[in-house]
Amino acid sequence: MVNIDFFAAQRWIDTESQLAKYDLSSSCAAPVSIEELSSLAEGEQHRNPPLPASILTMPLGYGEAYQGSKRLRTTIANLYSIKIPTPLPVDNVLITPGASLANLVVFHALCSLGDHVIVQYPTYQQLYSLPKSIGVEVTLWKSKEKDKWQLDLEELKDLIKPNTKMIVLTNPANPTGAIIPRSQLQAIVEIAKEHSIIVFSDEIFRPLFHSITPVDPEFPPSALSLGYENVLVSGSLSKCYSLPGIRVGWLASRNSDYIASCLNYRSYSTISMSHLDEAVASFALDGKCIHSLLQRNMGLAKQNIASVESFIEQHRWACDWVRPVAGTIGFIKFSKMGKPVDDVEFCRRLQDKKGVLLVPGSYGFGNREDFKGYIRIGYAMKPEIMEAGLEALREFMEEEFENVPLAGTNKLALR
Repeated sequence: MVNIDFFAAQRWIDTESQLAKYDLSSSCAAPVSIEELSSLAEGEQHRNPPLPASILTMPLGYGEAYQGSKRLRTTIANLYSIKIPTPLPVDNVLITPGASLANLVVFHALCSLGDHVIVQYPTYQQLYSLPKSIGVEVTLWKSKEKDKWQLDLEELKDLIKPNTKMIVLTNPANPTGAIIPRSQLQAIVEIAKEHSIIVFSDEIFRPLFHSITPVDPEFPPSALSLGYENVLVSGSLSKCYSLPGIRVGWLASRNSDYIASCLNYRSYSTISMSHLDEAVASFALDGKCIHSLLQRNMGLAKQNIASVESFIEQHRWACDWVRPVAGTIGFIKFSKMGKPVDDVEFCRRLQDKKGVLLVPGSYGFGNREDFKGYIRIGYAMKPEIMEAGLEALREFMEEEFENVPLAGTNKLALR
């Protein structure tokens, strides 16, 4: 039996969300309906359901391409071909049922027992627990709040071993909302190239840059655009595109062998994709819709992050954060007299007393040792949910915070 770590953050959300009145844990921008998605498209001729009438008569077989529909792969390839001299070929995109499966496929298809991977940290647990589960040696490349969650390139050089197969990035980062700036990203790619190491970047939060603009010289491009063939990136409709329910993600790489290996592995679990999901995804990423959809979600993120900032300013005596630059989530640290609180107990009592759902940092992202006192908060939900949740959190701070124990003084117990 494969020995795989308990998927802590997901278990927490699955269990606790059943009791929540205000879900502030979500990393997805407020989901859209088919009707709302249609209304975002430009031009009257596009204001119709994303599922064409031909769907009604289309045989729902495996489809014309096991890699995914050509229309969708072409649209995604075009997104990675903006302002670069060599467009990404359509066949260098592989569609998957969400980015989670895309990430799983990468590790199983390209890594093996005895390999070593370096993983940016903190990050989504999947990105270090999956390789570990198949016998890959994992080293965490740790960023720190005092450095504004920026990575140390000299440390990366020291972490490289003769058997290092892959450097794993998340840009923008989960749970911090930090970015790897262009100059640093380019340096990482150059280091990897020097040692013939694969760069795998989870870019699921990439389109939503709310606090940096494309004219900034440090605006981070996709890792795919930096001129190194041995780069893979994953993406999805789930987070910044408000469509977690259709389960469409992808892998893209200029290395055709990587895509072929990933397709082979994916075929063992998923022969082909859902035509219905792909049709909705193609509509959402089309030029007539994508800009309005991202503008909507950018507005949600900017409005809500201002509300979170206001809350933190009012409670500097108890909490602080490094303001996120991109994505839909942030990492707040709660403390008493400079000592971190028990984040699990904080989140549990907040849920029990006020119905507000957050994710405890040490439990969900820190192997139960790191990030004590931290919580992950989402800020791209509907503003009325954000405001109601923050108001309940304010009440909790006034009424219950003094009773929350410090980290290390309470034994963890799951419901």
